[in-house]
Amino acid sequence: MLVSVVIPTYNRLPILKKCLEALENQSSLGLIYEYEIVLVDDGSTDGTTNWLVNNIEDFPHLRLFEQSHGGPALGRNLGVEKSNGDLIVFIDSDLVVDKFFLVNHVNSLMKAWKKLGNRKCFTYGSVINTSNFNNPNSEPFKLQDLSWAYFATGNVAIDKKILEKSGLFDKSFELYGWEDLELGERLRNMGVKLIKCPKAIGYHWHPALTLDQIPNLIRIEKERAKMGLVFYRKHPTLRVKFIIQYTFIHRFLWEILTFGGLINTKTLRPLLVFLMKNGQSGLAMELLRLPLNLISVRQIFREASLIGLR
Repeated sequence: MLVSVVIPTYNRLPILKKCLEALENQSSLGLIYEYEIVLVDDGSTDGTTNWLVNNIEDFPHLRLFEQSHGGPALGRNLGVEKSNGDLIVFIDSDLVVDKFFLVNHVNSLMKAWKKLGNRKCFTYGSVINTSNFNNPNSEPFKLQDLSWAYFATGNVAIDKKILEKSGLFDKSFELYGWEDLELGERLRNMGVKLIKCPKAIGYHWHPALTLDQIPNLIRIEKERAKMGLVFYRKHPTLRVKFIIQYTFIHRFLWEILTFGGLINTKTLRPLLVFLMKNGQSGLAMELLRLPLNLISVRQIFREASLIGLR
């Protein structure tokens, strides 16, 4: 079996190096006779393509493609179009996988195909969040690493023909968020089953929280709100409303938990600084999620009222 690992990237060169090194270090390939890494650079400005071209001999499985900055949905679609594999594995460019990553995905899929009598399924691996850049795969699995997403492209594997039949990713998701879960709704409607594959482990690196990240985190929440409505208009179901937090239950919840916005990114700053100085960046991030969720929910209701959505 030929496996294509499709990765879109944008300005993530330091962690991308670790991502690619880990993929080149796969062991015990089993039924995989070959694999390729299809990397799509989404108009990076940090020297990603130049570095890769100058070091291409270190990555024998790598095939590099470039596009103007258009977002991960376009990047993944281009990667699938250029891929040669029978099986597509999606990961993000800030994911560092373990050495049995590919073989575990393939083994789980083969068992599922045999049991189902068809290939209408995909495997969903484990994603462990870490801020340890030097040794990301030393992070243990934590309760907050659990995910209830149906199809999240940080770590999934799917038959290429099934993926193409779904129509791939919707390019109307131009901003941050939801393009993978929207594809997941179409796969669900096709009867494509989710197969959990906890042994296919990826370590999702993100830097420890600092105050200068907050404006970008706010921007992301506002973009997620806008894209959430794109998601809902395509799939106007109660399940999708809950996924994107477009319900009065969510509005009430985050208003109450933040005392109507009194707990916000500014009032939390002294506590966040204290926690970060004492090595508790993870806890600081969890607290920051309170006002960030309120920002997202308020934004989605504001955007919905502007377009007359109910």
